[in-house]
Order: sequence, then structure tokens, then C-alpha cells
Amino acid sequence: MRDPEPCRMKHTEEQTELIEENEEHEELNKEEQKQHVKTGENSLSCSQTKQKDLKKRRDKKSFTCTQCGKSLTNKHSLEVHMRIHTGEKPYRCDRCEKSFTASSNLKRHMNIHTGEKLYECDQCCKTFLTASNLKGHLNVHSKEKPHSCSCGKRFSNLKSLKVHKKIHTGVREHMCFECEKTFIRAESLKHHQWIHTGEKPHKCSHCDKRFNQSGSLLTHERIHTGEKPYKCSHCDKRFRRLGSLKTHERIHTGEKPYHCTVCGKSFRYSSSLLKHNKEHSQSVLGDTQTNRLLDINVLP
Repeated sequence: MRDPEPCRMKHTEEQTELIEENEEHEELNKEEQKQHVKTGENSLSCSQTKQKDLKKRRDKKSFTCTQCGKSLTNKHSLEVHMRIHTGEKPYRCDRCEKSFTASSNLKRHMNIHTGEKLYECDQCCKTFLTASNLKGHLNVHSKEKPHSCSCGKRFSNLKSLKVHKKIHTGVREHMCFECEKTFIRAESLKHHQWIHTGEKPHKCSHCDKRFNQSGSLLTHERIHTGEKPYKCSHCDKRFRRLGSLKTHERIHTGEKPYHCTVCGKSFRYSSSLLKHNKEHSQSVLGDTQTNRLLDINVLP
């Protein structure tokens, strides 16, 4: 049986806060009633001063995290914030058992299972779970990349830039305890761990296929829906995946980003470079065999 004491303490603290708040309101109301008796500018000025003083007293009531020093406006926000440090995730999804620190995060997560996507792109009709995801997606159409790295690479959002910078610093602070592989992002580690657990929480709504990443599910479902949201800016061809669009556009731009380290020849596709490298390997192997035959022939 659970101990009711923590609940009792919680209610007591909340009641104390409400009592203090009510006392402040009563004090303000009494002061205003007193001032109604008086007339003139002095009484009005006094009432305004009293209101400002009470407002300052409320503003001083901030809740500070003892772990990182962050200040929150109310006790509930502090409690939710502290879960970041304690690792507590009391809100669990009943479909995939994923847990969250706040109920709002669980509610947003449930949209993955229900398929509800409230935010729609007015250019390609693609839908998103959150407004922030839609905002990030719109940069695909505008091709705007306002955030730049010192290496020259540009990004459509600041988060992607911060993750990219870790490539230069070499910081890979997230490690898998199963195989000791390290990752730049915590999310990448989490997805990697599903390889060990075999977990595939995302199921296709059209067939029985399952995926360990929501992005993979989304791309797969376009096979069923026929959706091709990515359109070439040079011709009318459309694609299901952004990567396919970028590869296709090299036909128009002439870009050849894959370079052979042996002869310097460039290629449009990674598969072409791989095939080319095999030719070098076969050539080296052939030369080695020829040299061995020559060595045998010159032997006395």
C-alpha cells in the first residue's frame, strides 16, 4: 500500500501557496476599499503604489533549481525541470512503453500512434506533429540556410549547426554500454540501442511492417500513399525521399562530390566511386601477380 504522506505534504504546500496568494488579494482589496473613501490624486497614487509593491513581492517568488541554478516561475515548473536531473519519467505511453518527464510531451508523442498531424505545409501538403517541425520543413522549399559553420557548411536550423560542430570538436559523449560505440547525439545512441534490443515501436498503418525510427516509417508509408513531396527545382520529377532528390539534382548541376584518392577522378554517385575503386584493386592485384611470374622466370 502506498504511503499517503507525500500526497498530504504536496497538498499542504499547495494550500500554503494558495493561502498566501489569497491573503495578498485580500490585502489589495482592503486597500482599494479604503482608498475609495478618499478622493483626489493622492488617494489614486497611493493605491497604485500599493499595487506595484504587491506585484514586486510576487515577482520575487522565483523557484531556483539546486542542481543547475535555473530559475522557474512556479513550483510545478521546478518539479518538472528537476526530472531532467533525476531521470524521473512518470508519464508512460501505453502503446510502446516510452516514458516522458511531462504529460504534454506524452500527449504530443501519442500523435505518432494515432497518426494525427495537425500542421500542414501549404506547398507540398506534407503534415507534421508540431508547429516547430513544420517551420523547419519549410526551409526545404525556401532552401534558406541562415546558420553557417566555420567550415563553410550551412544549415536551416541552429540545432543542426550545433550538432554538426561536434564533428569538428570530436566530442562523442554518448556511449552504448553494449558495444561501446559512441555518438554525438543522445537520440542517435537511443536509436542505435534498438539494434541490440530489437525494438521497433513504429508500425505501418497499411501493412504489418515495423520500424525503429519514425522517419523510416514515414518514408515507407509513402509507398502505400504514393506521396512524393520533394520536387526537382530544374524539372517536374518528384521523389519520396529528400536524399533521392539531392542525388537526382546532380544531373542538372553537374556536381560530382565523390573523389577517388588514387587518381583524383570524380563521380556523381557513391556507387560509381565504389565500382571505380574495385578497378584499381584489380589492377594492383594483376600487377602483383605479373611481378611474381617475372620473379619466377628470372630464377636460375
